[in-house]
Amino acid sequence: MSRALFRKVATDAAQLTRRNAAAEEPFGKTGVANSDVRRLQSKFYFRSHQLLGRAKETKLSPPPSSSGFCSSSSSSSSSASVGFVGWYLGMVKSRPVFTKGVTSSLIYIAADLSSQTIAKNSWESYDLVRTARMAGYGLVVLGPTLHYWFNFMSRLLPKQDLITTFKKMAMGQIIYGPIMMVIFFSLNAFLQGEGASDILARLKRDFLPAMLNCVMYWPICDFITFKFFPVHLQPLVSNSFSYLWTIYMTYMGNREKPDSISS
Repeated sequence: MSRALFRKVATDAAQLTRRNAAAEEPFGKTGVANSDVRRLQSKFYFRSHQLLGRAKETKLSPPPSSSGFCSSSSSSSSSASVGFVGWYLGMVKSRPVFTKGVTSSLIYIAADLSSQTIAKNSWESYDLVRTARMAGYGLVVLGPTLHYWFNFMSRLLPKQDLITTFKKMAMGQIIYGPIMMVIFFSLNAFLQGEGASDILARLKRDFLPAMLNCVMYWPICDFITFKFFPVHLQPLVSNSFSYLWTIYMTYMGNREKPDSISS
C-alpha cells in the first residue's frame, strides 16, 4: 500500500513539472497553470501526511505474540483464586460455625501430620487415629469456640485501638487460653481411654510448660489478629497462626503417660 502511494506522489510531481514548463511558454495561460500548481502542491502535501501517519501507526501497533495467551492464563488463574476467596468469605458469612470448624479441622490435620513427621523415625507409620482425634477436636471444639469467643470480644470491646487490643490480648491469655488448654489435654487423654487420675497427672505435668510457651507465642499473634482484621476473619487468622502452635500441642498431648501412672 505504501509503495503505491509513493508511485502516485511521484506521478503527481512529474505532472506538476510538465505543467510548470507549459506555463512558461508564451502561449500558455498563466492563471490556469498557477492554479493547477497550487492544487497539485496541496495534493502532494496531503498524501505525504497520509504516508507519515500510516508509517507511525505501523510502528506503534504491537506485533501479535504469545503475551495475549500469557495474560489470559494469568487472569484466569487470578480470577480462580479470587473466586475461591469469594466463595470462602460467603461461606463464613452464611455458615460461620460450620466453615470455621472445618477450617480448624483441616489445620489440625496438617499440623498433626507435620508433628508426627518431625518426631517419628523413617520406618514408623503415621498414627491416623491420633490425627482423627486432632481433626475432631478442631471441628467440634476449637472452631466453634473461636467463633463465639471472637464475637463475644467484638461486642464487649468493639474498638480496634491500641488499648482495646491489649485488653483483648490479656483476656485471651487469662481466660480463653487456659480453659482451652485444659479442655484439649483432658479430652485427648479421655479419647485415649485414660481415667480421671491419668488426666490429672497429665495436667500436672504438661499444663504449666504449655502455658509458659503459650504466653511467649500467642500475644503477638493476638495483637495482629485483633488489631488488623475484621471480626468475621479473626478465627481464620487465628487458625493460621495456630498451625505452628498445634504442631507443638499435638506433640504435648500425645506424650507417654507420666511415670507415676504408667505402671
